[in-house]
Amino acid sequence: MSEVKLAASVRTEFGKGAARKIRRDAKVPGVLYGHGTEPVHLTLPGHDLTLALRTPNVLLSLDIEGRGTELAIPKAAQRDPLKGFLEHVDLLLVKRGEKVTVEIVVETEGDLAPGAFLVENVLNTLSVEAEATHIPESVTVSIEGLSAGDSIHAKDIALPKGTTLVTDPDAVVIQILAAQAEEPAADAGEGEGAEA
Repeated sequence: MSEVKLAASVRTEFGKGAARKIRRDAKVPGVLYGHGTEPVHLTLPGHDLTLALRTPNVLLSLDIEGRGTELAIPKAAQRDPLKGFLEHVDLLLVKRGEKVTVEIVVETEGDLAPGAFLVENVLNTLSVEAEATHIPESVTVSIEGLSAGDSIHAKDIALPKGTTLVTDPDAVVIQILAAQAEEPAADAGEGEGAEA
């Protein structure tokens, strides 16, 4: 897992007007909390933060002006519903060696058995516990040779070393369905030529 370094400064102005001003300067307001400490309101570089958040569960090394370096993982990011730019980010303070619970993406690989089958992703993510500096980005599941009626449960998925499953082990993650045959279209020629 990669660690992304970001420079941050402590915010002293709050409210919508202050947040708009921060965003006009191509920065993002955020809050850092955790470990029973008082929340720290931050201003973060917008472009660098947006790039960092493309990696799921990215580990951020925040160089906070006047406070030193802190490690954090993104907990929530609010985006503008129309334009998609970051409006605010919540960051969770973490320590090296600490275990955290996060969601990781489930990806599939391989080909199904010959026939008309469909893959249904019942769960797109798994909840796992991992060391804060070694959070996996995703987990890959083989669907090679599966056919209708087959399913993969959370307990069947091999997780990276040091990662433990939090999701219910018996939860169905992927199931294979038989493709439904389409109903033939109603007689298109019916009623044709009845009136000229």
